[in-house]
Amino acid sequence: MIRKHTAGVDTSLTWVKSSYSSDDGPSCVEVATDAEQIHIRDSKDVTRPHLTASPTAWSTFVALVHGSSAATRSR
Repeated sequence: MIRKHTAGVDTSLTWVKSSYSSDDGPSCVEVATDAEQIHIRDSKDVTRPHLTASPTAWSTFVALVHGSSAATRSR
């Protein structure tokens, strides 16, 4: 399940920027976790609403992205 949260910075979470983001180039996403959810936000504008996914939904998404990346590299 994925839900959209209201705008604003949640200071109770520790956000981690994607390794594909850089300070001088394109930005990607940041993620934070708590005991029950994975939070995902746009690193270009952290004040906008963020998404929350269950661990199962997040794991499925990551597996699909990794599978898609592997398929693209093998071409």
